Amino acid sequence: MPARLPIFPLSAVLFPGTPLPLHIFEPRYQQMLADCLAGERKFGITPPGAAGEVPDAGTVGCIAEIRVHQDLPDGRATIVVVGGQRFVVVRVLEEAVPYHVALVETFDEQPATAPPDDELTRLRQQFQRYYALLRQLNDIGPDEPTLPDVPLELSFHVAAAVECDPGVKQRLLAERSTARRVGALLLLLPILTSAVESALRVHRCAPTNGQGSGHPDLLAGT
Repeated sequence: MPARLPIFPLSAVLFPGTPLPLHIFEPRYQQMLADCLAGERKFGITPPGAAGEVPDAGTVGCIAEIRVHQDLPDGRATIVVVGGQRFVVVRVLEEAVPYHVALVETFDEQPATAPPDDELTRLRQQFQRYYALLRQLNDIGPDEPTLPDVPLELSFHVAAAVECDPGVKQRLLAERSTARRVGALLLLLPILTSAVESALRVHRCAPTNGQGSGHPDLLAGT
């Protein structure tokens, strides 16, 4: 059943069950936050639309559930949200508020789409290596990531944690098959790991380093 939801267009992609810190500073989104705190403490995060920040019909987003809220001077605020259900934008509504509001319809993962156990094991191993190298690149001490046991939750956790093009992340969010999402991550992680390894070699020899941001859309055509 479609429902009304305030919308916060953002280039960052929120995944179900994962946290995301946000800084709210624009007056219209300060108003959105106040309205959400007075109500169900939820809003939707979507990528901007093709013609501007208003999301296009059919855009996939994720419900953001406000878990932590701290007011700052001048009306600004910092919040931490956790991803809830995914949704599809049905249409943007015309309402007498300064922020965007849309009619959205939530959806669930397709049933019986869990990948084989060996692929889940490979995903854990590949992500752990990528995670360890990324911490080295950022001069952070070693740490063992805590990974969910449930395949769906694992796929969302890894998709949220990797650093790649937002368009690739958006396709991972929109994918409704856990098996296909895991398969795409198994193709993506070696590419990302190789890029981090190259950047790490430079980092060890020079005071600055860089990493390319272009990654193929591995879910195209799925």
